[in-house]
Amino acid sequence: MLNVYLSTEESNGPWGLNSLLSYQSDSATVHYRSDFPLRRIQQAGRQIQSQGAQAVRLVGDGWNYERQWAFYCGFAATITPVEIQWASIDEDELELLNARRHCSDWLRKTVNATPEEMSPEKLAHEATCFLKKIGGDNIHAQQIVGDELLADGWVGIYNVGRGSVRPPVMLEVDYNPTGDPEAPVSACLVGKGITFDSGGYSLKPSAGMVAMKCDMGGAATVTAALGYAIEQGLGQRVKLILCCAENLVSGNAYKLGDVLSYKNGVTVEIVNTDAEGRLVLADGLIAASATGAPLIIDAATLTGAAMVAVGSDYNAIFGLDKPLLQQAQQLSELVNEPAWPLPLEKWHQEYCPSPYADTANSRVQKGGGMGGASNAAAFLSRFVDTENSRWIHFDLAACFRDGGDPLWAAGATGLGLANIAGLLL
Repeated sequence: MLNVYLSTEESNGPWGLNSLLSYQSDSATVHYRSDFPLRRIQQAGRQIQSQGAQAVRLVGDGWNYERQWAFYCGFAATITPVEIQWASIDEDELELLNARRHCSDWLRKTVNATPEEMSPEKLAHEATCFLKKIGGDNIHAQQIVGDELLADGWVGIYNVGRGSVRPPVMLEVDYNPTGDPEAPVSACLVGKGITFDSGGYSLKPSAGMVAMKCDMGGAATVTAALGYAIEQGLGQRVKLILCCAENLVSGNAYKLGDVLSYKNGVTVEIVNTDAEGRLVLADGLIAASATGAPLIIDAATLTGAAMVAVGSDYNAIFGLDKPLLQQAQQLSELVNEPAWPLPLEKWHQEYCPSPYADTANSRVQKGGGMGGASNAAAFLSRFVDTENSRWIHFDLAACFRDGGDPLWAAGATGLGLANIAGLLL
């Protein structure tokens, strides 16, 4: 086990002035003095793990909560389990570190699983088991599967998933620690759970498809966020809705030109089968609004346009409630999970017109055309009761890395988990 120390001193080691790391016989020292010390500490964690270390002990002075978590974000590997012994800090902060690691590790493992492993039903099962281990008897779950979705009017999840032999699923989890079955729902979480996205008949190229096991990152993120909030003592009733499907090509797959009629009366023409995430989330948002929850949070790997706008270090956030956006951004800074608001107004709803329906699900141009992320968020807003619920949409641009970089191993990052948990709390 490698001992890892922190130092504000510059290193004059063999790698040059102010090297990131210096090594001793059984230890390494992170020289973290910079304009962005947490990023530098995370880079050190990534470098130590990439050099083969699988077990570290954080020792010495300076290891506060934020620095230890930053190191772990870099040190965590894509598949290989790693071992970390936290430095001595306040007992409450130590408990928080362990809870955050537990939820983040589950999220990463779930998102990084192969598409063959993680079918829609498996995702629903894994999410339920994870939450029951944390919430115990306060967790109750039910699934609507396959043709039952159509019978109940959940046309988005059903149609996106009907091209696969593995049926689509809507999972509803009720966390109710009050003991009162009539207790009001304080918040509802909705997650996009596309366990693999081929693009459907709007087929993705191989380069754009190879990482699409991550398209259930929204479902994994809201599930882990609920678990993290419960571990921190969440005392209010919260519901979770996961919209799970595989978007595949087959003789039974939904097609360009189809028109879907949703339970709230909105009709949608399909002009791009690769804009499927918003179609499944629409069902989840209708169900969330029906709970009467005053706060609705959805999360999804929804648009490439958001990644173009904010890059891969930030999540994009959208909402019609500007104070809620401001609160979410402030929380993102507090938990070091950067998020940035992008434009959304009611009139964005008119930017995907259709002569055959109330709206199209996108525009025919590549990526949905100009303002694609805002237009996608506006589509979602049609399915939220914004008169009675505050709503925020997370477009998770930062939740996955196609390959390793100086900060992260390849795969899921978990960014967004603590931000959403903070909103619940």
